[in-house]
Amino acid sequence: MPNIDLHCHSNISDGVLSPGELVLRAAGNGVDILALTDHDDCDGLTEARRAARSSGIRLLNGVEISVTWRGRTLHIVGIEIDPENPDLVQGLESIRKGRAERARLIAEGLSRAGISGSLEGAYAFAANKNLIGRTHFARYLVEKGYAKDVQGVFRKYLVSGKPGYVAHQWAELGEAVGWIRKSGGLAVIAHPGRYELSAGALNALLSEFREAGGIGLEVVTASHTLDVAMRFCELARRFDLFASLGSDFHSPQESRMDVGKLPPLPSGCRPILEALH
Repeated sequence: MPNIDLHCHSNISDGVLSPGELVLRAAGNGVDILALTDHDDCDGLTEARRAARSSGIRLLNGVEISVTWRGRTLHIVGIEIDPENPDLVQGLESIRKGRAERARLIAEGLSRAGISGSLEGAYAFAANKNLIGRTHFARYLVEKGYAKDVQGVFRKYLVSGKPGYVAHQWAELGEAVGWIRKSGGLAVIAHPGRYELSAGALNALLSEFREAGGIGLEVVTASHTLDVAMRFCELARRFDLFASLGSDFHSPQESRMDVGKLPPLPSGCRPILEALH
Protein backbone atom coordinates (compact mmCIF):
# COMPACT_ATOMS: atom_id res chain seq x y z
CA MET A 1 0.00 0.00 0.00
CA PRO A 2 1.26 3.51 -0.76
CA ASN A 3 2.03 5.87 2.11
CA ILE A 4 -0.85 8.37 2.10
CA ASP A 5 -1.40 11.50 4.19
CA LEU A 6 -4.46 13.53 3.25
CA HIS A 7 -4.51 16.17 6.00
CA CYS A 8 -1.64 18.51 6.89
CA HIS A 9 -0.92 22.20 7.27
CA SER A 10 1.73 24.70 6.18
CA ASN A 11 2.42 28.24 7.37
CA ILE A 12 -0.18 29.47 4.88
CA SER A 13 -2.61 28.64 7.70
CA ASP A 14 -1.51 27.54 11.18
CA GLY A 15 1.37 25.23 10.37
CA VAL A 16 5.01 26.18 10.93
CA LEU A 17 6.75 24.86 7.80
CA SER A 18 6.44 26.51 4.40
CA PRO A 19 4.53 24.45 1.80
CA GLY A 20 7.81 23.43 0.16
CA GLU A 21 9.41 22.46 3.47
CA LEU A 22 6.34 20.44 4.39
CA VAL A 23 6.46 18.49 1.13
CA LEU A 24 10.17 17.78 1.57
CA ARG A 25 9.53 16.52 5.10
CA ALA A 26 6.77 14.28 3.77
CA ALA A 27 9.11 12.95 1.09
CA GLY A 28 11.75 12.22 3.71
CA ASN A 29 9.13 10.24 5.65
CA GLY A 30 8.30 8.13 2.62
CA VAL A 31 4.98 9.70 1.64
CA ASP A 32 3.72 8.74 -1.82
CA ILE A 33 0.45 10.73 -1.93
CA LEU A 34 0.01 13.97 0.03
CA ALA A 35 -2.83 16.47 0.31
CA LEU A 36 -1.98 19.95 1.58
CA THR A 37 -5.14 21.05 3.42
CA ASP A 38 -4.57 24.50 4.89
CA HIS A 39 -7.44 26.13 6.72
CA ASP A 40 -9.72 28.15 4.44
CA ASP A 41 -6.93 29.02 1.97
CA CYS A 42 -5.29 27.43 -1.08
CA ASP A 43 -2.36 29.82 -1.53
CA GLY A 44 0.28 27.24 -0.61
CA LEU A 45 -0.57 24.77 -3.35
CA THR A 46 1.61 26.26 -6.10
CA GLU A 47 4.78 26.13 -3.98
CA ALA A 48 3.87 22.67 -2.70
CA ARG A 49 3.39 21.38 -6.26
CA ARG A 50 6.85 22.58 -7.30
CA ALA A 51 8.38 20.73 -4.37
CA ALA A 52 6.29 17.63 -5.05
CA ARG A 53 7.46 17.43 -8.67
CA SER A 54 11.10 17.53 -7.60
CA SER A 55 10.64 14.96 -4.83
CA GLY A 56 8.43 12.43 -6.62
CA ILE A 57 5.33 12.88 -4.45
CA ARG A 58 1.83 12.90 -5.90
CA LEU A 59 0.32 16.10 -4.49
CA LEU A 60 -3.44 16.51 -4.23
CA ASN A 61 -4.94 19.98 -4.02
CA GLY A 62 -6.68 20.28 -0.67
CA VAL A 63 -8.28 22.64 1.82
CA GLU A 64 -9.84 22.39 5.29
CA ILE A 65 -13.02 24.44 5.57
CA SER A 66 -14.34 25.79 8.88
CA VAL A 67 -18.01 24.93 9.41
CA THR A 68 -20.64 25.69 12.03
CA TRP A 69 -23.08 22.83 12.61
CA ARG A 70 -25.68 23.03 15.38
CA GLY A 71 -23.57 25.61 17.20
CA ARG A 72 -20.35 23.58 16.99
CA THR A 73 -17.25 24.25 14.92
CA LEU A 74 -16.41 21.37 12.61
CA HIS A 75 -13.87 20.98 9.82
CA ILE A 76 -14.50 19.58 6.36
CA VAL A 77 -11.50 18.58 4.27
CA GLY A 78 -11.70 18.93 0.50
CA ILE A 79 -9.40 16.68 -1.53
CA GLU A 80 -8.64 17.01 -5.26
CA ILE A 81 -10.30 20.40 -5.45
CA ASP A 82 -9.87 22.97 -8.18
CA PRO A 83 -8.46 25.90 -6.18
CA GLU A 84 -9.53 28.36 -8.88
CA ASN A 85 -13.19 27.36 -8.89
CA PRO A 86 -15.18 30.61 -8.41
CA ASP A 87 -17.63 29.19 -5.86
CA LEU A 88 -14.81 27.82 -3.73
CA VAL A 89 -12.72 30.98 -4.07
CA GLN A 90 -15.60 33.23 -2.99
CA GLY A 91 -16.62 30.96 -0.15
CA LEU A 92 -13.12 30.78 1.32
CA GLU A 93 -12.70 34.52 1.00
CA SER A 94 -15.86 35.08 3.05
CA ILE A 95 -14.54 32.79 5.79
CA ARG A 96 -11.17 34.56 5.91
CA LYS A 97 -12.90 37.91 6.44
CA GLY A 98 -14.67 36.40 9.44
CA ARG A 99 -11.36 35.21 10.85
CA ALA A 100 -10.04 38.77 11.11
CA GLU A 101 -13.07 39.89 13.11
CA ARG A 102 -12.84 36.86 15.40
CA ALA A 103 -9.16 37.63 16.03
CA ARG A 104 -10.03 41.16 17.13
CA LEU A 105 -12.61 39.82 19.58
CA ILE A 106 -10.20 37.18 20.93
CA ALA A 107 -7.67 39.92 21.63
CA GLU A 108 -10.31 41.99 23.43
CA GLY A 109 -11.18 39.03 25.65
CA LEU A 110 -7.55 38.37 26.49
CA SER A 111 -7.01 42.04 27.21
CA ARG A 112 -9.83 41.98 29.76
CA ALA A 113 -7.99 39.05 31.37
CA GLY A 114 -4.84 41.17 31.67
CA ILE A 115 -3.01 39.95 28.57
CA SER A 116 -2.00 42.86 26.36
CA GLY A 117 -0.61 42.96 22.84
CA SER A 118 -2.06 39.61 21.80
CA LEU A 119 -3.48 40.73 18.45
CA GLU A 120 -0.18 42.12 17.24
CA GLY A 121 1.60 39.14 18.77
CA ALA A 122 -0.64 36.64 17.00
CA TYR A 123 -0.22 38.37 13.66
CA ALA A 124 3.55 38.20 14.11
CA PHE A 125 3.23 34.40 14.13
CA ALA A 126 0.99 34.35 11.05
CA ALA A 127 2.97 34.06 7.82
CA ASN A 128 -0.30 34.58 5.95
CA LYS A 129 -1.92 37.66 7.51
CA ASN A 130 -5.27 36.76 5.89
CA LEU A 131 -5.41 33.49 7.81
CA ILE A 132 -5.18 34.47 11.47
CA GLY A 133 -6.26 31.76 13.90
CA ARG A 134 -6.31 30.66 17.50
CA THR A 135 -3.05 28.73 17.12
CA HIS A 136 -1.23 31.99 16.34
CA PHE A 137 -2.57 33.46 19.59
CA ALA A 138 -1.51 30.31 21.40
CA ARG A 139 2.06 30.52 20.10
CA TYR A 140 2.28 34.14 21.22
CA LEU A 141 1.02 33.26 24.70
CA VAL A 142 3.55 30.43 24.97
CA GLU A 143 6.30 32.87 23.99
CA LYS A 144 5.13 35.22 26.74
CA GLY A 145 5.08 32.45 29.34
CA TYR A 146 1.34 32.12 29.94
CA ALA A 147 1.53 28.35 29.36
CA LYS A 148 4.25 25.84 28.57
CA ASP A 149 2.78 24.70 25.26
CA VAL A 150 0.05 25.42 22.72
CA GLN A 151 -2.29 22.81 24.18
CA GLY A 152 -1.97 24.46 27.57
CA VAL A 153 -2.91 27.84 26.14
CA PHE A 154 -6.03 26.40 24.54
CA ARG A 155 -7.12 24.80 27.82
CA LYS A 156 -6.53 27.96 29.85
CA TYR A 157 -7.57 30.71 27.47
CA LEU A 158 -9.12 29.72 24.14
CA VAL A 159 -11.84 27.12 24.65
CA SER A 160 -15.45 27.66 25.65
CA GLY A 161 -15.77 29.40 29.02
CA LYS A 162 -12.25 30.86 28.91
CA PRO A 163 -11.39 34.56 28.37
CA GLY A 164 -10.15 34.25 24.79
CA TYR A 165 -13.03 32.13 23.53
CA VAL A 166 -15.20 33.68 20.83
CA ALA A 167 -18.24 31.92 19.42
CA HIS A 168 -18.21 32.33 15.66
CA GLN A 169 -20.44 31.49 12.72
CA TRP A 170 -18.48 29.76 9.98
CA ALA A 171 -19.83 28.27 6.75
CA GLU A 172 -22.89 26.05 6.81
CA LEU A 173 -22.21 22.33 6.37
CA GLY A 174 -24.09 22.17 3.07
CA GLU A 175 -22.29 25.27 1.80
CA ALA A 176 -18.84 23.84 2.47
CA VAL A 177 -19.64 20.47 0.93
CA GLY A 178 -21.19 22.27 -2.05
CA TRP A 179 -18.07 24.40 -2.65
CA ILE A 180 -15.91 21.28 -2.57
CA ARG A 181 -18.17 19.37 -4.94
CA LYS A 182 -18.49 22.27 -7.39
CA SER A 183 -14.69 22.42 -7.50
CA GLY A 184 -14.53 18.74 -8.43
CA GLY A 185 -13.32 17.62 -5.01
CA LEU A 186 -14.12 14.97 -2.42
CA ALA A 187 -15.58 16.17 0.90
CA VAL A 188 -14.35 14.46 4.09
CA ILE A 189 -15.26 15.09 7.74
CA ALA A 190 -11.98 15.80 9.54
CA HIS A 191 -11.05 14.20 12.91
CA PRO A 192 -14.65 13.39 13.96
CA GLY A 193 -13.55 12.05 17.34
CA ARG A 194 -12.54 15.53 18.44
CA TYR A 195 -16.08 16.88 18.38
CA GLU A 196 -17.32 14.78 21.33
CA LEU A 197 -20.76 14.35 19.79
CA SER A 198 -23.39 12.10 21.30
CA ALA A 199 -24.33 9.02 19.28
CA GLY A 200 -27.53 10.71 18.15
CA ALA A 201 -25.81 13.93 17.10
CA LEU A 202 -23.08 12.03 15.30
CA ASN A 203 -25.61 9.98 13.37
CA ALA A 204 -27.44 13.20 12.44
CA LEU A 205 -24.19 14.81 11.27
CA LEU A 206 -23.22 11.86 9.11
CA SER A 207 -26.71 11.68 7.61
CA GLU A 208 -26.74 15.40 6.75
CA PHE A 209 -23.21 15.23 5.41
CA ARG A 210 -24.05 12.26 3.20
CA GLU A 211 -27.22 13.95 1.92
CA ALA A 212 -25.20 17.09 1.06
CA GLY A 213 -22.84 15.03 -1.10
CA GLY A 214 -20.01 14.29 1.33
CA ILE A 215 -18.26 11.00 0.71
CA GLY A 216 -15.50 10.54 3.30
CA LEU A 217 -14.83 10.22 7.03
CA GLU A 218 -11.37 10.66 8.55
CA VAL A 219 -10.85 7.39 10.39
CA VAL A 220 -7.12 7.48 11.14
CA THR A 221 -5.70 10.77 12.40
CA ALA A 222 -3.45 12.01 15.19
CA SER A 223 -6.25 12.58 17.69
CA HIS A 224 -7.82 9.11 17.25
CA THR A 225 -6.74 6.12 19.30
CA LEU A 226 -7.01 2.68 17.71
CA ASP A 227 -10.35 2.11 19.45
CA VAL A 228 -11.67 5.42 18.14
CA ALA A 229 -10.45 4.60 14.64
CA MET A 230 -12.27 1.25 14.79
CA ARG A 231 -15.46 3.03 15.86
CA PHE A 232 -15.30 5.46 12.94
CA CYS A 233 -14.41 2.68 10.53
CA GLU A 234 -17.68 1.02 11.48
CA LEU A 235 -19.59 4.29 11.13
CA ALA A 236 -18.05 4.86 7.71
CA ARG A 237 -19.33 1.44 6.63
CA ARG A 238 -22.76 2.08 8.09
CA PHE A 239 -23.14 5.42 6.28
CA ASP A 240 -21.51 4.24 3.05
CA LEU A 241 -18.56 6.63 3.39
CA PHE A 242 -14.98 6.16 2.28
CA ALA A 243 -12.38 6.02 5.06
CA SER A 244 -9.70 8.70 4.92
CA LEU A 245 -6.50 9.18 6.87
CA GLY A 246 -4.35 12.20 7.67
CA SER A 247 -1.86 13.23 10.31
CA ASP A 248 -3.24 16.77 10.81
CA PHE A 249 0.43 17.72 11.03
CA HIS A 250 1.20 21.35 11.95
CA SER A 251 4.67 21.45 13.45
CA PRO A 252 7.54 19.13 14.39
CA GLN A 253 7.37 20.48 17.94
CA GLU A 254 3.59 20.68 18.44
CA SER A 255 1.99 17.83 16.52
CA ARG A 256 1.10 14.46 18.01
CA MET A 257 1.97 12.71 14.76
CA ASP A 258 4.54 13.45 12.07
CA VAL A 259 3.46 13.83 8.46
CA GLY A 260 3.35 10.44 6.76
CA LYS A 261 3.73 8.46 10.01
CA LEU A 262 0.16 7.16 10.15
CA PRO A 263 -0.95 3.67 11.16
CA PRO A 264 -2.92 1.83 8.48
CA LEU A 265 -6.67 1.99 8.12
CA PRO A 266 -8.48 -0.74 10.09
CA SER A 267 -9.44 -3.74 8.04
CA GLY A 268 -12.93 -3.58 6.61
CA CYS A 269 -12.78 0.12 5.74
CA ARG A 270 -13.27 1.25 2.15
CA PRO A 271 -10.13 3.37 1.53
CA ILE A 272 -10.69 6.80 0.03
CA LEU A 273 -7.89 5.96 -2.38
CA GLU A 274 -10.60 4.12 -4.34
CA ALA A 275 -12.42 7.41 -4.91
CA LEU A 276 -9.39 9.37 -6.08
CA HIS A 277 -9.30 10.15 -9.79
